[in-house]
Amino acid sequence: MQHHARHTVSRSSTESGFSLVELLIAMTITLTALGISLTALTSVSRAREASSLLTDGNQSLRSTLNLMTRDLLVAGRLVPVGGISIPSGAGSVALVRPSQTGTAMTFPAGDTALPAVSPANALGPTINGTSTDMVSILMIDTATLCGTTNRLDSLNLANIANDGSSATVDPAMTISCTGNGITAGDLIMFKAGGTGETLMMVTAVNGRTMSFAPGDPMNLNQPGAAAGTILQLHDTPTTYPLNTKAYRVYMISYYIYVDPATPNKPQLMRRVNLRPDRAIGIGIENLQYTWDVVDGATNPVNVAAPTAAQRNQVRKANVFVSGRSRTVWTQSRQYIRTSLSTQVSLRSLSFVDRYNPTL
Repeated sequence: MQHHARHTVSRSSTESGFSLVELLIAMTITLTALGISLTALTSVSRAREASSLLTDGNQSLRSTLNLMTRDLLVAGRLVPVGGISIPSGAGSVALVRPSQTGTAMTFPAGDTALPAVSPANALGPTINGTSTDMVSILMIDTATLCGTTNRLDSLNLANIANDGSSATVDPAMTISCTGNGITAGDLIMFKAGGTGETLMMVTAVNGRTMSFAPGDPMNLNQPGAAAGTILQLHDTPTTYPLNTKAYRVYMISYYIYVDPATPNKPQLMRRVNLRPDRAIGIGIENLQYTWDVVDGATNPVNVAAPTAAQRNQVRKANVFVSGRSRTVWTQSRQYIRTSLSTQVSLRSLSFVDRYNPTL
């Protein structure tokens, strides 16, 4: 009887694989880790985007404030105490005020002089329900002309037309040149000893002669006005004082402009006289001024709308600007907004000469 041996073959344990449950658990852990990593990466990216938008906004506000501060520091430089006389009384019309395109603004009716600082509370465009402010400031130009050592006021004028329609500078002076020569649109203050001063706009220049035709863009040349014109500088009915001088005046204005074609991109504008304005800040939504006044009595601070008398007593500007990022933040789909403020002492208006030069 034969016996056959039975051999049992067993599979090695190394040939066993993952079960379906184990595979699902591994996939879940991997996807969870990947999701956490992607979320963290997205958060970092959005935080970096927000930081970049905020930094750009702050830089725009800071640059605009720096420029405004520079101009405010010299507001009133060499401007007579009480401002510069302007046409007033019977026969006069209001002066055009620099403002955003499409508006027709004037300086306050009844004013007999332009102060060194002309605040315009809530006269700017309304943005997000807030009325913005404007301001115009005056300063005398202290630069020399046409590469010479002479300022416009270095020498007495050689001649002034009896009706004030033109003025000729001294033969030793050059005013016609490219660069910083006198041109149409310049503001000129005439000052004659103790007889006062007045402000006019150049309409043409020919050699050494400046012309001041009526109907200038700012309405400064008004020979028919009862007061505040160059005719009031006469020392006799037909002549001007021999010591009459001319000074170039800069009027610097700040306001917000909203282009109807792109109302979501307000711009802060800087304008010299009535020449074309220039955007110095994009996305600026608010501009607010308050003023500290020295009246010798109560000395009020943070005055939003100074009275006619207080405009000549302004000694410090408190400036607030706010703006938004140029694009929306992808996470919130909203603009990132920021604001800055500063205080500027108007040093040219604060200086008082306490020394008697005759002693």
